[in-house]
Amino acid sequence: MARTTRPAAKAEPKLLSGGNPQIAKGHGDAPVKAYIAAMPGWKRAVGERLDALIERAVPGVHKAVKWNSPLYGIDGEGWFLGIHCFTKYVKVAFFRGQSLQPVPPGTSRSGDTRYLDIREDDAFDEAQFSAWVKQASLLPGERM
Repeated sequence: MARTTRPAAKAEPKLLSGGNPQIAKGHGDAPVKAYIAAMPGWKRAVGERLDALIERAVPGVHKAVKWNSPLYGIDGEGWFLGIHCFTKYVKVAFFRGQSLQPVPPGTSRSGDTRYLDIREDDAFDEAQFSAWVKQASLLPGERM
């Protein structure tokens, strides 16, 4: 009797501390979409919305996952924004955020980086976020 082999079940991404998905490093839309799909609970909808707003604000945006975080940038110019899941919020890092107007609210140990933390029940100003994304995309990117 011949054995039939079943395709291996696709393993669910492991969630690291704070619920951040562990996704293999890679460039392009696919690894970022995999990260977003693995974001737990309400954070997945936030990730989907952020990704859509970034794509709309910066057509042709370059994407990658490095250090278990989606990065967005201009091809050949570096990264201007990153996303990371924490237990109670999604953190958006604007790598040159100190140069944005108005400056995003979250401070950093880095002089240039500013953060936007999005919690489950927060009001989210999509117009302001999109304006920050457009501004950030025009600044020198971070080399990582």
